[in-house]
Amino acid sequence: MTRLTRLGVALSLATGIAGSFHPAFSFQEAAPAAPSAPAPSAPSPGTTTPSPGRTPTPGRTPFPNPNEQNRFPEMQQRPIFLSGRVMLDSGGAPPDQVVIERVCNGNPRAEAYTDSKGRFSFQLGQNASMMQDASMGSADSGIPGFGGGGRNMGMGPGSSGISERDLNGCEIRATMAGYRSDVIPLSGRRMFDNPDLGTIVLHRLGNVEGVTISAISLAAPKDAKKAFDKGHDLLKKKKVPEAQKELEKAVALYPQYATAWFDLGLAKEMQNDVDGARQAYNQAINSDPKFLYPYKQVMGLYMKEQKWPEVAEFSGKLVKLDPVDFPEAHYYNSVANYYLKNFDVAEKSIREVQKLDTRNRMPKSSQLLGAILIEKQDYVGAAEQMKKYLSVLPAGPDADNVKKQLVELERVAGAGKAEPEK
Repeated sequence: MTRLTRLGVALSLATGIAGSFHPAFSFQEAAPAAPSAPAPSAPSPGTTTPSPGRTPTPGRTPFPNPNEQNRFPEMQQRPIFLSGRVMLDSGGAPPDQVVIERVCNGNPRAEAYTDSKGRFSFQLGQNASMMQDASMGSADSGIPGFGGGGRNMGMGPGSSGISERDLNGCEIRATMAGYRSDVIPLSGRRMFDNPDLGTIVLHRLGNVEGVTISAISLAAPKDAKKAFDKGHDLLKKKKVPEAQKELEKAVALYPQYATAWFDLGLAKEMQNDVDGARQAYNQAINSDPKFLYPYKQVMGLYMKEQKWPEVAEFSGKLVKLDPVDFPEAHYYNSVANYYLKNFDVAEKSIREVQKLDTRNRMPKSSQLLGAILIEKQDYVGAAEQMKKYLSVLPAGPDADNVKKQLVELERVAGAGKAEPEK
């Protein structure tokens, strides 16, 4: 096979791989591994479970054995309450709300917010009104929350309850970009245990320049802050038009109010006013260039429109301010540079994603890296990435297509080793 022919096959493969990401290489979260054996379930009230070695007579209901009722009481759903407080390692409470997350086997779930003094109190699983971090919901509603601690206004469904057994492999942490949280394990916790978890300390990361709490916004006058607080609460309740009026009042009273501009952008975005949202986010950035969340939202808007130079620009700014807490920004920077044919930059960004994604929650990163390596004619490396993708998502929606691409990649790579260049 000549070099030109192999290159043609490679370009065809790259096009196929890129097409399987469309639109815009959207994320897909890996499903958790199935347990090796099903866990026993508690008998329902009023039913019985046959004892080992005792076979019930067909057509007859076994006589209830009271000793076999509720054999697994620890598995029943019971209310479990938790409380505590969050402090900065510099002392004192965070100057803004912090999200408290329950992380089970690497999957985060927002449970509560702290109050103005850093305190929190909640019942596990009862978070129907809790704002979940959509983690780039403006760009792709199917994308999972990575611990960026963002305040995207994606409303997540609540859970009906949680059992003590469900807490195995779980921990509680506070989430704020630019900080590393202490974690408190929940495995073994029982309903009647002391609900007080104590203090969770947030430790500032030395390589993070950006902030999630705008210092300029903290200087807002009383009337502006009152309007912002009211607008922010209305936004959480999804009373968006009413929220927008209060937020407009806040920025009119204090034009440098970065957090109010950010929330105003969210309100406009939720009403499909994309240009108005982008303008508000840019005002937030102009007011406080280190405030992280507006960059994330602007990046998402441009990603949705597939404006690759702008995606590359804003994702690049975000990861420069905070290279740790927003892996999706590295990912979208790679996507943008792939389409801009800046393959070295795209490869560097996607390898950063894989470095941060220690639990393989972003398996699409392997598929994207494979496409990049094909463009760079590294067919062996591309095949390795496709295998990695299939190992995490063997039954994913792209699995059949990726398997075909893998066969062709291995054929091209093998031909490259066997035939000299002509």
